[in-house]
Amino acid sequence: MANALTHPQRAQNGEAAYLARLGERVRNWRLERGTARKALALASGVSERYLAQLEAGEGNISVLLLRRVAHAMSVPVEELAREEDAAPRLARVALIGLRGAGKSTLGEKLAESLGVPFVELDQEVEREAGTPLGEVFSMYGQEAFRRFERRALERVLKSNPRAVIAAGGSLVTDPASYNLLLGECYCVWLKASPEEHMQRVLAQGDLRPFRGRSTAIDEIRQLLADRDSLYARAKAAIDTSGRPVRQSLAELRRILENA
Repeated sequence: MANALTHPQRAQNGEAAYLARLGERVRNWRLERGTARKALALASGVSERYLAQLEAGEGNISVLLLRRVAHAMSVPVEELAREEDAAPRLARVALIGLRGAGKSTLGEKLAESLGVPFVELDQEVEREAGTPLGEVFSMYGQEAFRRFERRALERVLKSNPRAVIAAGGSLVTDPASYNLLLGECYCVWLKASPEEHMQRVLAQGDLRPFRGRSTAIDEIRQLLADRDSLYARAKAAIDTSGRPVRQSLAELRRILENA
């Protein structure tokens, strides 16, 4: 056939596609960290001009130079050099569950181990609303909170092609936001016993979700029962009750590696 590619042509096209993916990864990692190309050039010892070529998919970089760039960004070199990109959902991990399940603690450690940003969605809601989370409810009400939450989630997903996201405990009760999270992230439900939830929330010094309630433990039990079927839509679940953080983190890593 006249249009059939020869083996050398196919190989050349494959190499060009690989260099384009490599350049995109370097650019995305640099932008996620807010690092200017000039600063990366200084940190890595690789010229700014060469980095620009690399990010454009035009630089046939040596392994040693790529290693220097990776080290300067605190990224595993194999993460940049891998053949295929991760599936979009696996590129972002979302931790869901009731307050006190360990989303912040495990999320930060997981993000650090993966070399990706950690995003606390409640903090992004505060940024969106311009006021502390507790005041969002009192000033604007539940419906407005959901709008702020949805906008914050959309912004986080748009600006973070790779991330670990800790979602607010009640996000699963909003169908639009939850479906978006499920579609764009690999969701893991962190669960714990009602007693452990209560103990952890007390240790945080924040009883905001249960303020004014004389039987907070009963409220936690009821919330868990009400949301069980929603949380169960996640791709995986980990029970963090009575387990050290390192053990839960190891299980979380195993789940992601086998996903």
